[in-house]
Amino acid sequence: MEFLINYQHIIRPSVFVALFFLFALAETRLPLSQRKTSRLRQWSTNICLAIINSLFLKLLVPLLAVGVALYANEHKVGLFNQLDLPYFVGFILSLLLLDLLIYVQHLLFHKVPFLWRLHRMHHTEIGLDVSSALRFHPIEMILSMLIKMSFVLLMGVPIEAVIIFEILLNGFALFNHSNLKLPSALDKLLRKLIVTPEVHWIHHSPISQETNSNYGFNLIIWDKIFSTYIDKPQIGYKQMQQGLYEFGLNKSLTLSQLLILPLLTSKNKANNDHK
Repeated sequence: MEFLINYQHIIRPSVFVALFFLFALAETRLPLSQRKTSRLRQWSTNICLAIINSLFLKLLVPLLAVGVALYANEHKVGLFNQLDLPYFVGFILSLLLLDLLIYVQHLLFHKVPFLWRLHRMHHTEIGLDVSSALRFHPIEMILSMLIKMSFVLLMGVPIEAVIIFEILLNGFALFNHSNLKLPSALDKLLRKLIVTPEVHWIHHSPISQETNSNYGFNLIIWDKIFSTYIDKPQIGYKQMQQGLYEFGLNKSLTLSQLLILPLLTSKNKANNDHK
């Protein structure tokens, strides 16, 4: 674990980049659906967003979750630092609770109007691929990190658990946003525990009932426990649309349009059935 802590600044981005290109290659061989836009345009937009988000986070929230975990450990702050739990128990509980936090946060970003105005940018993608995992508004990323930091401090989450969770969260986001068709038997097996592309793609449907479902990023159990799980889309994956009716389902938004999206009001409210 000491190796993980000392080299996490190398390990995390290395795993992320390796998984990005692994899933990018896989989705060219086994696509779940035909591409809706060019890879060059989609990747350039989403990678630019990822760069902007990284810069914003480093400038405005320089400590980040790992730094908060280190502080909590050194100063014995947080619930887990007060309880006499075996390390392994605290580690596993931390991973589960962090995953539950992400589920609840995701649900709130759909249900609270102000938060939805930020999060809806992620849902304007008209055809998912691996790069869609990068498509978040900078303000949402900052709020998300502040929520995570507060939770890590309150619970006293071990630094190793934070690092492992960040790696898992990023890896699963790349996986379940990818345009990847798994063998049916494998998908059926995996979705007993984790969120597969076919599960998460339903969440990106413009149909209100489907958009408001399948909030999990890593584990699928929270959706099943809290009755937000939908097993299949209303129409097949090759025919289903993605995006939001209010911003159109046929044309990708530009980077500048995405950045100012929280300020925009839908011009087509009749078709906005999200709420």
